[in-house]
Amino acid sequence: MNDRVHLGHKARKRFGQNFLTDDYIIGCIVDAIDPQDDDILVEIGPGLGALTFPVLSQVKHLNVVELDKDLVKRFEEDSLLHRKLTVYQADAMKFDFSQLLQEDKKLKVFGNLPYNISTPLLFHLFEFSDQIADMHFMLQKEVVDRMCAEPGSKSFGKLSVMTQFYCDTCLVVDVPPESFSPAPKVDSAVIRLVPKAQRADVDVNMLQKVATAAFNQRRKTIRNSLKDLLSADELTELGLDPTLRAEYLSLSDFVKISQFISQK
Repeated sequence: MNDRVHLGHKARKRFGQNFLTDDYIIGCIVDAIDPQDDDILVEIGPGLGALTFPVLSQVKHLNVVELDKDLVKRFEEDSLLHRKLTVYQADAMKFDFSQLLQEDKKLKVFGNLPYNISTPLLFHLFEFSDQIADMHFMLQKEVVDRMCAEPGSKSFGKLSVMTQFYCDTCLVVDVPPESFSPAPKVDSAVIRLVPKAQRADVDVNMLQKVATAAFNQRRKTIRNSLKDLLSADELTELGLDPTLRAEYLSLSDFVKISQFISQK
């Protein structure tokens, strides 16, 4: 930890700040990221630099996107960091990640994401998935469980469908609350996301609309939850049982329904 950046900074609730302090967990994440000199590395929300400094010790350059002006100022005032770090004082949910691309290289994105904005931020990042090699994120454990969930489980939902449409998912490590300061009230986990080289040919907005409708009232059968989009007969025509609940459909089922509606 770089004391010059750390000194006197209090975690801010409005930014969802919980700073990672567990060296073992930090090591696991950096090993998973596997930073190389020729990578275009992007860290979202570097905070006090728990991941920033170990990654910088292995590479020549790192881009960071940070909203908190005080933290940005601390990074920019450190002359040693200044040569290796490009700091973007910006809201990651509105940030154009494509501006960081060089030649034919893809981005490697990582961060300890603020839990209060993690889902919309992930959806924003999925828009850049063709330009990203991989992503490693610390998230609330419940969110990681939903992203990795298999059809038929209670965790399977809209986030599972959309994440798995764009990416292959893998749990890296579970992280207990005491690994942070201040300790959050929830368990955390680190997920690895690798954007798929090929995805189904489907209107993504329609896929999102279908997943939203299907899971808005999870206890309903798809005959009822999707009735504004297609009929029970049309579901049967697609080879789907209208009496199923949404959690029992696979990603390919959601794609099939979305393609059918788009073609109607």
